[in-house]
Amino acid sequence: MTSTTNPPSGDSANESAPAGGGAQTLMRGLDVIEAVADQSLTATELAEKLGLTKSTAHRLASALVDRGFLANTPRSGYRLGPRMLALGHRASEQADIIQLARPHLESLGALTEDTVHLGVLDADRASALYLDKIPGRRRINISSRVGERHPLTCTGLGKALILDESESWLAQRFTLDQAAGAPPADAQLWQQRMRDYARGGYAFDLEENEDRIRCVSAPVHNASGKIVAAISVSSAAQYMDDERMAGLIAEVRATAQAISHELGFSPTP
Repeated sequence: MTSTTNPPSGDSANESAPAGGGAQTLMRGLDVIEAVADQSLTATELAEKLGLTKSTAHRLASALVDRGFLANTPRSGYRLGPRMLALGHRASEQADIIQLARPHLESLGALTEDTVHLGVLDADRASALYLDKIPGRRRINISSRVGERHPLTCTGLGKALILDESESWLAQRFTLDQAAGAPPADAQLWQQRMRDYARGGYAFDLEENEDRIRCVSAPVHNASGKIVAAISVSSAAQYMDDERMAGLIAEVRATAQAISHELGFSPTP
């Protein structure tokens, strides 16, 4: 004789279900964020609104507070936290800049016949996030993909994004990237090159990130003068000797400045 046992119902049963538990927790966390988007809610109010137990609502909200996605004010309850504000600002910047930059990137790609990239600092300011790519016309495989992250200190795009940082910040970032597995490089030589790049308003990748691939990059500024993105022209070393790279600086910088102008930037003489 086979006996059957009905599974327990309610919120506690779902919590203990192993299948899809991670995805279910993620979705509940997103539900919590959406629930407090319009107004602050206590754990009790969250539980009632989402159909959860109070303990589950408190656990999810507390985890989100720990990561900065929510903030908690005594008696008022949970509200969106600083991490959400930062991500929302970055999402707005990225959405705008991709649309604004695209025509300029296409023009630069047509002019150079090389691969053109657009990128920004990721949310943790630890790597370059590639937002757009215009494939080149040469028969060269540039392995980068939109959505990928690459080290800041060995890519032209990454270097252009951090040209305004202090020397102490740059030294620390270089050390962190090296420890994380970036291609070995001489710290003193790298720092000197960064000083030169900062003075010139551009940056090079001299086969530092990918073998036999070189690039010329330049930063994009917003209305306040802050570097918010960077662009680069990449090609095989055979098409990117020192003379051509030097000649491309003006074109890449001009394109970056045109995008910056679209964002409201006016350079100071």
